[in-house]
Amino acid sequence: MARHAPNRLAGTIAATAMCVVAATEAFAQDRSIVLNQQLQLGDVIAGETLNVEDATGEVGVNVAAQGNTASGTVQNGAIDLSSQQTMRGNTRATTSLTLTGDTEGPVNAETQARGNYLAAGAYGANLTVDASQTVAPSEVTASSVITGSSARLIGGASVGVTAIANTTSLGASGSRVEGVIVQNSSAGVRASNFAGTQYIPETAEFISQSAGNTVSVNSGLASSQNLAIRQRQAGDQVTASTSANSGNAWDLAGRARATGNQAILYNQGGSAVVLTDQSNLSQIQTASRVTSYDFGAATANAYGTGNEVSIGNNDVYLEIDNSQVNSGGVEVSSTFEGTNGYDVRVASQAVGNSVTGYACSQCNGYMDVTNAQTNSGAVSATASTTIRGTGRSVATSANAIGNSATFYVSRPGS
Repeated sequence: MARHAPNRLAGTIAATAMCVVAATEAFAQDRSIVLNQQLQLGDVIAGETLNVEDATGEVGVNVAAQGNTASGTVQNGAIDLSSQQTMRGNTRATTSLTLTGDTEGPVNAETQARGNYLAAGAYGANLTVDASQTVAPSEVTASSVITGSSARLIGGASVGVTAIANTTSLGASGSRVEGVIVQNSSAGVRASNFAGTQYIPETAEFISQSAGNTVSVNSGLASSQNLAIRQRQAGDQVTASTSANSGNAWDLAGRARATGNQAILYNQGGSAVVLTDQSNLSQIQTASRVTSYDFGAATANAYGTGNEVSIGNNDVYLEIDNSQVNSGGVEVSSTFEGTNGYDVRVASQAVGNSVTGYACSQCNGYMDVTNAQTNSGAVSATASTTIRGTGRSVATSANAIGNSATFYVSRPGS
């Protein structure tokens, strides 16, 4: 790692916790060192209940429950970040909306439940990470409900629900990111999103997503990566359920996504060398249900996977050493029911293990890939469409795959 003059700002990082925080930050001659330890023993619960009639403007809701969270950045220097986060209680976030009469403005609601969360950014710097996240046997749940059936959402809606046991998110620009990330979850993870409405004459989207462990790394400009990621999900279930319903909807979408382990990485401007090791024991269940008596456009989309890796490098060299084992079943379903309308899109995809790697052909990109995937869980995908009256077009698909591996070299933008 390069040395820098002592008068350069090496960086700062801040850590916050619901229970115990032990963080140290010291300016050394050539780098900063941060030691973060967080332990949450009890439950963390956040909830919001709204009862609104004939709202003339936007209805906005943001509910978040997090066991441990740490975040920070480094600029024009170097930093060693050592972080250990442990969540032993339950995490729950709930939103309940009763909307009567005409809601003239848009409905924007976000509900999140996370056990452990770590975020770090590097700008013209060197970031070395040694991170460990653990969620003991517990529940991580997030839910949103629009109650009743008389809601008239004149301004449309965007409602999202997220439940994740462990999250690590790294961003960089003109930097080198390296180190080890270990995530272990024994939690049941569940996200549900329900909407009962009468009339929506604008775009309305309802999304639920859940995951045991997630890692995302996005580094751009003259950056490089050298990372080892190990993820274990062993709770009973990881589920995502969306039910979006309306008497008359012009453009209605319900989406659901559930993943045991996920690692999404992108780099630009240097080499990317990544080792990923994933194991999922949990049952993955995803369901998206959309109903509308009269409809313009309607979409029901569901995706579920035991283990997922996507690594891309918009530069010369990409090295991937990937190992995935899934023994949990993956069950995915998408459903639409309506009477009279126009266009319907229904899609369902279930995958035991999935890996994608890509490099830049315009840069004379080169990939070195080692891949091992084992799936022993049942994988099923179903799609159902019922139109009792008239409709213009229907597009539906259902795909179930045990192991999927895709590697390619393409030019930017392709």
